[in-house]
Amino acid sequence: MRVSELIDMLKDQPPDAEVELAIVAPVNEDDDEDITVDRYSIEGMLPWQDEDDDGNEEELVIWLVGGEDDDVDAFLDAIEEQQAHDHDHDHGDGHHHHH
Repeated sequence: MRVSELIDMLKDQPPDAEVELAIVAPVNEDDDEDITVDRYSIEGMLPWQDEDDDGNEEELVIWLVGGEDDDVDAFLDAIEEQQAHDHDHDHGDGHHHHH
């Protein structure tokens, strides 16, 4: 789904309504009709770029991030650290100049 499609769907909803992610999954692997719905509140949003096999960046995808609060916090912290490290080796002189 595109960002524009999501916005189109959401803009008709009450602005103060809670948005949750509902993951629908079969209860077991057999041919049962039973399904379960896991509901997660959306804690944040993360732009993500997958890499293909050659290390080239694929198109941007937007992750709506949800789950258990502690897990989400740990995950986002880890991502931020990862991104911070990625930006460190841009400058060969090791000095960051802020103007």
